[in-house]
Amino acid sequence: MLRALPLVFIFAGIALYTVLGGADLGAGFWQLVGARGRRGEQIREYAHRAIAPVWEANHVWLIFVLTVFWTSYPRAFESVASTLAVPLFIALLGIIFRGAAYALRAGTVTPREAGRVDTIFALSSILVPFALGASVGAVATDRVPVGNAAGSEWSSWLNGTSILIGVLAVATAAHLAAVYLAADAAHDGKQALERSFRIRALASGVVTGACAIAGVIVLAGDGHALLHGRALPAVIVSALAGVATLVLILRRRYEPARYCAALAVAAITAGWALSRWPTILPGLSVDQAAAGHDTLVLVVVAVIGGAVVLAPALALLFGVTLAGRFRLPEPPAEPTELTTRAAPTRRRELTRPAISCLIAGVGLLNVADAGWAHALGVVCLLGFVALGFAAIVPPALDDPGQR
Repeated sequence: MLRALPLVFIFAGIALYTVLGGADLGAGFWQLVGARGRRGEQIREYAHRAIAPVWEANHVWLIFVLTVFWTSYPRAFESVASTLAVPLFIALLGIIFRGAAYALRAGTVTPREAGRVDTIFALSSILVPFALGASVGAVATDRVPVGNAAGSEWSSWLNGTSILIGVLAVATAAHLAAVYLAADAAHDGKQALERSFRIRALASGVVTGACAIAGVIVLAGDGHALLHGRALPAVIVSALAGVATLVLILRRRYEPARYCAALAVAAITAGWALSRWPTILPGLSVDQAAAGHDTLVLVVVAVIGGAVVLAPALALLFGVTLAGRFRLPEPPAEPTELTTRAAPTRRRELTRPAISCLIAGVGLLNVADAGWAHALGVVCLLGFVALGFAAIVPPALDDPGQR
């Protein structure tokens, strides 16, 4: 039981990253495939702003999966990371470029600059789920043998089945994003955007269902027990949840549609895990791949301890976001006189003390040896963070009169 428990954590993390992080990646898909003209601009802007509160938090699950995997099953992790180094590196580059593009978009001045940044963001948002999905396909089709770089670095993930699963990952992300964005638009009373995302949710749901059926059939044809045994109930649940999602979207019941869409994705992930149990890679069982007893105990304790701290914070974040209380205000067409005067003035007043705190903190922590000096250095660095944040925060966020 102890040797299998970290694997349960891993698949739970994969499901959460697919459901939550996948929706963020799918928002980038609709920025690229959105309509043209004013309507397309509104769709791209709304998708960009909707993911602002949670897009970084969702990467927690990917980090969690990688950390638990390499610590609990080092032999399996070595095999996967070495054979699939190319698609995993592509996914990493995509995540980096996506994050950079999202951050840089706020500094664009002309529509042309914004369009270039949006294109990089959207292409990265498609590249990441495809590369990760193709990697999953390589493992699912037993093209990752045990050993350091024992499999082909190209054909392991560039094959028909892996490409199909990569396309399924992109379609799933796009579908989740459309469902979530339709629900947000309906909550915000934006009827035109709600109709646009509703159509996209229905269309992407049909495409995702077709890809999922094709993927299940292909994997079953390769001898994987997805359509019988203990994996079959999970596949059935996924199919029923997917159909229910489309019905709920047709009836404009978006809130339950969110959860049905998430259930469909989580259930198919569980079905894949159950179909492989108790094997991780060909010829390598969970018991054979597991780390030592003490390591596994520490991993379980760390995960439970982290969940106690992290789960309430994430629950609060997503609760506030779904309630619309964390939605950013619409940007004004032209900056107000108060905004244009207040921001530079405050920056000038706070920048110098912030830099002074940074210099003092770095100096006290690296030059001085006394304990009190180190404590003072930490205080100075915290002061730098507080003053720096106060200097860059938009006036509309801290002045209730401008909200």
